[in-house]
Order: sequence, then C-alpha cells, then structure tokens
Amino acid sequence: MKVEQIYTGCLAQGAYYIESEGEVAIIDPLREVQQYIDKVEKEDAKIKYIFETHFHADFVSGHVDLAKATGATIVYGPNAVTKFDTHVAKDGEEFTIGKARIKVLHTPGHTLESTTYLLLDEQGKESAIFSGDTLFLGDVGRPDLAVKSDLTQAELAAMLYDSLRNKIMTLPDDVIVYPGHGAGSACGKNMRKETVGSIGEEKETNYALREDMGKEEFIKEVTEGLAPPPSYFPKNALMNKEGYESINEVLDRGLQALSPGGFEAAANETTALMLDTRDPETFAKAFIPNSINIGIDGNFAPWVGALIPDIKQPILLITENGREEETVTRLARVGYDHAIGYLKGGIEAWKNDGRTVDSIESISPKKFEEIYKSKNPLVIDVRKPSEFEAEHVKDAKNLPLDFINDNMQSFTQDEPQYIHCAGGYRSMIASSILKARGFENVINVQEGFKGISETDVPKTEYVCPSTLK
Repeated sequence: MKVEQIYTGCLAQGAYYIESEGEVAIIDPLREVQQYIDKVEKEDAKIKYIFETHFHADFVSGHVDLAKATGATIVYGPNAVTKFDTHVAKDGEEFTIGKARIKVLHTPGHTLESTTYLLLDEQGKESAIFSGDTLFLGDVGRPDLAVKSDLTQAELAAMLYDSLRNKIMTLPDDVIVYPGHGAGSACGKNMRKETVGSIGEEKETNYALREDMGKEEFIKEVTEGLAPPPSYFPKNALMNKEGYESINEVLDRGLQALSPGGFEAAANETTALMLDTRDPETFAKAFIPNSINIGIDGNFAPWVGALIPDIKQPILLITENGREEETVTRLARVGYDHAIGYLKGGIEAWKNDGRTVDSIESISPKKFEEIYKSKNPLVIDVRKPSEFEAEHVKDAKNLPLDFINDNMQSFTQDEPQYIHCAGGYRSMIASSILKARGFENVINVQEGFKGISETDVPKTEYVCPSTLK
C-alpha cells in the first residue's frame, strides 16, 4: 500500500494518492489533473475512486475533469448534491482499494457535507484519516463559510464539536492525520506549518481538541477572530458543486500569444484587466500603463481572489517568459478561467516596439529613514490589522490591501504616499492599483516593515500578536 501527499504550497493544500494492488484513490485533486493520470500510467495502476472531503471554497477541484478522463467514480459524503454524476456515500460506508479499505466518517461542521475518510490498511488496521477541513494540525475548519439563512455559524460550530468528539477523537492516537490544508490557508486561523501529524499529537496540542473543553467554550473559541472570507470562496464552492469548463479549454484560451499590437488592441476592445505577474521590483522599473502587479512567486492565487471581484473578469497577462502556462493554470485553480491571452516576448517586446511604459518609485529602507526624519511623510501600512497592531511605524495609517478597493477614498492625491507591507510583495500590488486609479504620488518602500525594522525610524512598542484580541 502506498500513501502519498501531494502538497501545493501556494494554496497550502494537500491532495492524496492512495494505491493498493494497482487500484488508486485520489483525494481532493487539484484542477490540473494530468499529473495524476501520468502517475498511474507510470505505475501501471488505475484510478478507481475520487474522494472529495467537501465542496471546497478556496480552490476548484479537479474531480470532474479527472472522472471524465479516467472513468473513476466521484465520491462525496452525505448531504452532497451535485449537477454531475457522483456517488453520495452513507456514513460508515466502505470502499475497497486493492487490499485496503476507505471508510466514510461523516463529520459535518465546516460544511454540512464535510466528510473524513478513514484508511484501513491491508491488515485492516485503522491507519490514517484524510480530514479535509474538519481537522487541521493545530486548528479546525472555520464554521462560517457554509452559513445559510436557516443555519448560523454557532450551529455549524456545534456540529463540528460533535463530529470531532464522536468521530475523530475516538480513533487511536497513532492514526496519522492528513489534513486538507496547512499554514497560510484562509480555511482556518491557527494552522501549524507541518503537513502530517497524528491523532495523539492533536489531542495534546490542538486548542480545539482540549479534553475538558465544553461545547459552548468550543463555539466561542472557534468563531472568535475570524477574518471575512475572500469574496471568491462561494464562487469556487459553486463551481465544485455544479461543474466547470475543462482545464484544457481554459489553457487553450489563455495561451494565445499576442504581439504588442495585438495585446493593445485586445486591451482596447475588451474590458480585460492587464495582470503583470513578474517580480515586484522588476515590475516597478517598467510596466504597461494601467496594469496591475500580483507576483507569481507569492500568495498569487489568494490575492487574485481577494482583489479581482469578478471571477469571470477577462484577463490579459504579462509574465516572465516561459511562465505563461503556469500563470493560466494557477488562475484556474481559483476559478479565474477567463485569461484571454498573453504578451508574447513580455515587457521587452513591448518596449522594443516603441510603446509607452510606466514606473513606480521604489526606495530602500535607508532612504525611507532619511525622508521620514526630514519630512514626517504620509506612511501607509497595507498589512493586516493584526500585523499593524503588533508593531508599526509611528503615525503610520493602516489601510489593509484586502480592502483597498473599498478604501480608495482614504488615499490622497495631495502629497506623496509611502506604501509598505511586511516584505514588499503586498505594497507593490497596492502601489500598482493606486497608479492604475490615477494616484501619481505613490512611493513603494522596499523590504517592507522587515527592512524598516532595521532602521531608526520610530516605531510603536511591540505587542505579541497572540495576546491581541
């Protein structure tokens, strides 16, 4: 028997490959499914089942495409209703993979259909759970994403409490925990960086599994301090529930190479957003006017989801050469399927064609220190409120990047604005958005608060974030 975790860092997401005697189960596959098909062909095996732990909100699963390509059966837990063929399992139902078995443990709470899959190894021993968003390492799934008019987050949290106490905590301590997500995911608030644990470890360290914790205390702690979910979450959940366009069609559309003239014509004739995915500092030096920077080498997909409200928004891409397919794929992972082409040859081709470029002034922390001491400038900190409250530049204003589109009136045209975040990634996104909206006095501070911390710029006293409410 083989169990393999296929972890995707940019989504902090774990998919799983389970094989016994040439039969394979895939749990929570990513949108691009060729990797699983290649793997079973290489190992002369066959995908028999595709198990979905729930209707994911933070990414589009590859279950529909993978089932079409392999003939495998899609399995959901109780309460799931889909617009494509699926097997809705009963609580306790078992599925055979070679000599191993997978048992359905219905664990509602994160969502109503949330299900944990228990692996019984080839000797019949309870070996591992694939817990989806029911149990993470250090946390549990947030219960506010499936709220409906007839169901509150407190009621869902109460269900989650019962699921954990009755279905998960009763398992042996040596059962391995394979969660759906790790640190960095917006599906929980306190996940550890590790991606594999055990029931025993979670009982000892996970705040939500404290033995003496009552239901009311659990509801209070699990629902406290939750940030608003990204706006694309319900749209991704709907795609996972109703189906979607094939990833191959999405790639065909997005990978149309456009000359500078064709790119400009497409931009003028459509409502496409020009998305530049290069490194922030490279972007700052020269970019197509009115384009937005969200660097591919960062939390790309979550920031696309947070800042581009319409999931069907046409998008024109400016990327590093050779990273076009990766960019279209990573957009599709979160449901942004309408990339309509990319600039062939990138920004160099644009400049070589004699076309206009724009730039953003980006200064070192040392230069910022000099300006701060001589001019007392307007400083905008685009980190999250919790980061700002922990420590910030004295007199800085906190306007989190997450809500920049709602806070545009809080920025000014009257004086230079020095924008920083934690390390320089988010501040360049913010600076590019402001530039595209006509704010000319925008100066980015390189290295963000990390760089500023090493200067003598006055800062507030540090407060440990874990003590903040």
